[in-house]
Amino acid sequence: MHMNTYLVAAAMLLPAAGATGAPLADWPRVNSAIGKDAALEARAARIVAAMTLQQKVGQMTQPEIKQITPAQVSQYYIGSVLNGGGSWPNGNKYATAAEWLALAERYHEASMATDMAYKVPVIWGIDAIHGNSNVYGATLFPHNIGLGAARNKKLIAQMGAAVGRAVRATGIAWVFAPTLAVVRDDRWGRTYESFSEDGALVNEYAGAYVRGLQGKFGSDANVVATAKHFMGDGGTEHGKDQGVTKASLEQMINIHGQGYYSGLAAGAQTVMASYNSWHDVGAGIDYGKLHGSQALLTGVLKTKMGFDGFVVSDWNGIGQVPGCSNASCPQAINAGIDMVMVPDDWKAFIANTIRQVEQGQIPMARIDDAVTRIVRVKLRAGLFDKTPSQNSYAGKADALQERALARQAVRESLVLLKNDGGALPLARGKRILVVGKSADSMPNQTGGWSLTWQGTDNRNSDFPNGDTILAGIREAAGAANVVYSADAGGVEVAQFDAVIAVIGEAPYAEGAGDIGPSGTLRHSSRYPEDLALLQAVAGKGKPVVTLLVAGRPLYTNDLMNLSDSFVAAWLPGSEGKGVADVLFRNAGGKAGRGFSGRLSFSWPKTVCQSSLNPGDKDYAPLFALGYGLKYGRAAKVGKLDEAYPAGGCGVTTSYPVFNQADRATWPLFVASGEQRVALGADLNRVVTLPTVKVETTQVNTQQDGKLLTWSGPARLEARSARAAALPAFAATNGALKFDTIVSAAPNGIVTVALGGAAVDLTAVFKRLAGKGKQTLKIPLSCFTAKGADLERIDTAFSVASEAAFTAAFANIEVVGGAAGDNDAVACGEPK
Repeated sequence: MHMNTYLVAAAMLLPAAGATGAPLADWPRVNSAIGKDAALEARAARIVAAMTLQQKVGQMTQPEIKQITPAQVSQYYIGSVLNGGGSWPNGNKYATAAEWLALAERYHEASMATDMAYKVPVIWGIDAIHGNSNVYGATLFPHNIGLGAARNKKLIAQMGAAVGRAVRATGIAWVFAPTLAVVRDDRWGRTYESFSEDGALVNEYAGAYVRGLQGKFGSDANVVATAKHFMGDGGTEHGKDQGVTKASLEQMINIHGQGYYSGLAAGAQTVMASYNSWHDVGAGIDYGKLHGSQALLTGVLKTKMGFDGFVVSDWNGIGQVPGCSNASCPQAINAGIDMVMVPDDWKAFIANTIRQVEQGQIPMARIDDAVTRIVRVKLRAGLFDKTPSQNSYAGKADALQERALARQAVRESLVLLKNDGGALPLARGKRILVVGKSADSMPNQTGGWSLTWQGTDNRNSDFPNGDTILAGIREAAGAANVVYSADAGGVEVAQFDAVIAVIGEAPYAEGAGDIGPSGTLRHSSRYPEDLALLQAVAGKGKPVVTLLVAGRPLYTNDLMNLSDSFVAAWLPGSEGKGVADVLFRNAGGKAGRGFSGRLSFSWPKTVCQSSLNPGDKDYAPLFALGYGLKYGRAAKVGKLDEAYPAGGCGVTTSYPVFNQADRATWPLFVASGEQRVALGADLNRVVTLPTVKVETTQVNTQQDGKLLTWSGPARLEARSARAAALPAFAATNGALKFDTIVSAAPNGIVTVALGGAAVDLTAVFKRLAGKGKQTLKIPLSCFTAKGADLERIDTAFSVASEAAFTAAFANIEVVGGAAGDNDAVACGEPK
């Protein structure tokens, strides 16, 4: 535990200690709103004492609903199930509340039909991130980044209660929220899941949200809340998802710990462990992966902070602990993981864990402690007393709806960054041209964690109880006065009184949403169509009002220079009409509701200000934390510097082809004969062609790779519509690098190509069959020797097989210097 590294401090919790007052010197003792109850503790002890080892391990196991039947819940004494993002009852994206409830009831009945001395109900957990967001027809609130900008703690509590009702409507009792990350690098793809870069604001919101969701379990609306992810997930180096957090003990306590002090004090009953590692560089202590850190999970969370609920792992999180796999990790359980999220390999996990207890690798006392915590939470939540259907909200579609509250949240979340010349508010009755891909896109405005995990594979019709921003503009201005053109093609700006451009990011979630270490925050680099759009409508004598729909602050100087007014709309959720509520004057010609939102994240002045937080050395944002204009207050932004460095920021030795940093520059395709299909970002779709099948799979992290099953000639390729030059560093011992899992050796020739030049790697893939994840590095010289021109590449990666072959591919990139590594493939004679 390295307790000697901690400083002595008072054990009493101050709700915002270390954020608004003097910094904390040690982890504080948290006094939970849900205290110990002697009778309940005695009951939990009796239940656990009567269990067999198999029953105890079953209680600690959490499979995914696609991988377990109700009968298996009973057979294996399963304590919990979950559904991942994009997983629904019977695989039906459009399942009703009643259908969700029916499955929850079947799981519950199965858990109560075991031969256990005391029947223990199963608990179902769900990622209800901004509403009951996996469920068709549910109201979706703004993501946390927008809620942070709203600065309304009462609203947060009301939203939490609404989410609780919506989740109970589906028969589920456990929510994997709130996220309490304090994001320090905005390149992280989960930035929008954070309330703020300011720990004090996260502290303020965490308690309010937990109280709204969970309360004291005195209402049918209450669900079990989860404080996540413990700890430091928002502080990883370069904002890399599941990366390394290099922070001092003081920073962990006073920045990243802030949300847990109020969240646990409010009574949060579960904590989810984080994927990241923690390295206290100053003290020279490397705590490693948090899933395996006894120092943090037991020493800090359970002992120092006094948490008596249970700790759940993240999706296959135990498999990232060195020496562990997805199905086996004594270290994680000994470290303090109580319930293990093991979506697919749960049977093997149960068998392995039982054997490890019997062999003394895991003490029985640790198992008993874990199961006691799980039973304690289930008792506190009242799960022993009611079936899922015995709830006043159960199966009721209207309980999924809270549109007025969500619309209010949208209004309050919007931040006016620029209003030079007072283009806003717009007068009603004027002719309005609306342009931009996000104006009429429910997928773009709801973002990730919306029906599907990444928020992709959605369409407007998937949100029957929501409205786009365009619908709101038409309602406010009068439908007859509004013309919409996604790309501004074929329209004459002079015919209109004003232009509203709605631009922004496409949906993403963890992993896929990361901007890589060499990437910049320049929005126009990833979405050049937005810059082209504004260039097409600006300077035509009509005011241009730009709405940016995005999950993080971005470098938008070029876009602001083309806009008279500029609004950060974040990811507003399903109620797009809330955006229009503040853009227009009321019927009497007055400003109406106006803007009240203030930045919960600093806004960058330059493209490389990805880590931009108050207190940082040389803190110089374009707009500081707390900035937000209001109508009638003069604050001219003026002309901004649009310069940005070529070659990106920081690390300049890795160029992404298909990985977390970039999945758009080189889209993936699969080709078989004359057929060629774009794989897109749809993670649930299975593409089947005559000679190949493509599925989404896990190579390193959840759904990060593509699994191909060949039966004949076909190829997977990353191809751009326009030829591009690889970075200069590629010419210096560069290599094409990718991760692969070969499940079935090839029966014919397999080649890997770049720039039209192919290298035969049949022998390599045969050698890798059955050996799990492997990394291949192919020198670029192998391709240039066969005619590839690194200055003009239209296909950055291609793998083709002539016959049966099964392999997964992920994390494809060009890496400078990697050709000189000892494990690089030899061009003529593969190793």
